[in-house]
Amino acid sequence: MQITNTILMIRPVAFRMNEQTAVNNYFQEELEITNTSINLKAQNEFDDFVEILRKRGVNVIVVDDKLETDTPDSIFPNNWVSFHESGTVVVYPMFAENRRRERREDIFDILEENGFRIDNIVDYTSAEEEGFFLEGTGSILKDRVNQKAYCALSERAHEELFIEFCEDFNSFPVIFTANQTVEGKRLPIYHTNVMMAMAETFAVICLDTIDDKKERKNVVDHLKQAKKEIITISEAQMHQFAGNMLQVIGAQEKRFMVMSSAAYYSLRKDQINAIEKHCEIIHSTLETIETCGGGSARCMMAEVFLPKAN
Repeated sequence: MQITNTILMIRPVAFRMNEQTAVNNYFQEELEITNTSINLKAQNEFDDFVEILRKRGVNVIVVDDKLETDTPDSIFPNNWVSFHESGTVVVYPMFAENRRRERREDIFDILEENGFRIDNIVDYTSAEEEGFFLEGTGSILKDRVNQKAYCALSERAHEELFIEFCEDFNSFPVIFTANQTVEGKRLPIYHTNVMMAMAETFAVICLDTIDDKKERKNVVDHLKQAKKEIITISEAQMHQFAGNMLQVIGAQEKRFMVMSSAAYYSLRKDQINAIEKHCEIIHSTLETIETCGGGSARCMMAEVFLPKAN
């Protein structure tokens, strides 16, 4: 299965702009309001988003963040954990020290209480001691059906660690560098999933970010081999989080492409039509979360592929 109907989401209690991630997340911006107001706005956006998903029949498991851990980015759980069909949970090494506090074993208990089975935990976090990072499905885009994994290398996605993941999970590594222009310089994009989204029958990608022509051709060739329709977006659209989308399953096995309203309104009519050939689009306003957090709809959803307990 490429996509799932079950999503884990963490409701924020101390959301704000994280100064530790701002050093290489060029999507983050400061807001001239208090952190209390920022968190309140983020909570409202979060709750509206969850309601939109649940109305479509998506199974959303919401867990509250803990105030005492002071984790401003806990709203983006897909960076520290992934849940696999084999019953395996993977825990990832994180670039920002204060994001490492997001890792919570009680969340595994909550999933088991919700009827899921966990057989094994693969833990890569010791790599942090060597300064190597791989931030979950932010860094890794899995084409599960075709056993491929795509990764844009950055300070948060180390090549050797990514290859180790691919060996452990029987995936062919598709490696490249994706850049964005920051004050006239081409600098690495912090996460693969802001420039690329993988769906069942198509992929949304900002090919303009892959400056190396050979690498760009390699990515395109792999997507074509997997028979994915390639829907390209511009760098300007990527900055509106048009690459940060996730396909999910709702009621009656219906497919939805989930994105923020900023992403949706940045798309041209022909791009919307191209996506809607495959599935319906749903979007929600995530303005505060995007501005302060530098992440969007896809980052907020950790997919649960775990098997059901008997």
